[in-house]
Amino acid sequence: MADEQSNTLLARGLRTLHAIEDGALVVVLLTMVVLAFGQIVLRNLFDIGFIWIDPLLRTMVLWVGMLGALVATRQGKQISVDVLTRILTPRLCLISKVVTLGFAALVCGIIAWHSTLFIIDEWTYKSIAFASVPAWIPESIIPVGFAIMTVRFMIQSISAVVHLFRGTEQ
Repeated sequence: MADEQSNTLLARGLRTLHAIEDGALVVVLLTMVVLAFGQIVLRNLFDIGFIWIDPLLRTMVLWVGMLGALVATRQGKQISVDVLTRILTPRLCLISKVVTLGFAALVCGIIAWHSTLFIIDEWTYKSIAFASVPAWIPESIIPVGFAIMTVRFMIQSISAVVHLFRGTEQ
């Protein structure tokens, strides 16, 4: 009974996380489109514009990229080279999957760690991103995103190991 409740709670938490990711991606992308369009209209029709919109849009591109990567890793649709999977046996393909997912988790973990150090430096030196917004705030998506991707790749790799030892294909 307790195990069933924890699974339900975990599933609910994951659905909430996925909804937050999807919602944030939609909001950021729509905001980018509106701001970019508005800036173009203001510049071309009225010869005015807001100086902070361009750096904000650059920051939003970073957010869209990271949120898109989170959605892709969640769905297992990240960029991959699958030349070998066409010629390998199902068991070797599963071993290859374990290795590549483990390596992806390692790389994402390293990036999460070093981007955290970067964010600490940005906070320490009080860098400004745009319109008096401290740079560490919008840049914090980098370590957070890569940390989430690390966990996802680790879970996917462990799942592949379980399937490997059970002798089932994924």
